[in-house]
Amino acid sequence: QVRMVESGGGLVQTGGSLRLSCAASGRIFNIGAMGWYRQAPGKQRELVATITSGGSTNYADSVKGRFTISRENAKNTVYLQMNSLKPDDTAVYYCNAYVNVNSYWGQGTQVTVSS
Repeated sequence: QVRMVESGGGLVQTGGSLRLSCAASGRIFNIGAMGWYRQAPGKQRELVATITSGGSTNYADSVKGRFTISRENAKNTVYLQMNSLKPDDTAVYYCNAYVNVNSYWGQGTQVTVSS
């Protein structure tokens, strides 16, 4: 059994910063790509950023230059540093990871950016 546990969401003003963390735990032999997705009310879940096991990153155009994804393999953890936050970034953020070739999701953490 593998669990993905997120933390770091909250309420922040426009222009502020937040850092999300997501740790995988359980019976882990290998972690491949990890990533962050988000879902705003009434919208579909969308990709925010991904990072491969080798450290290659990919970002949605809407967050390029503002968000940074990173991972700490020794801790089975992925991070999302979010700067210059905008009200449009308000959403539930979910982490995802390929653990032992299976895809796992976190429970989601709310990020709210006030104007």
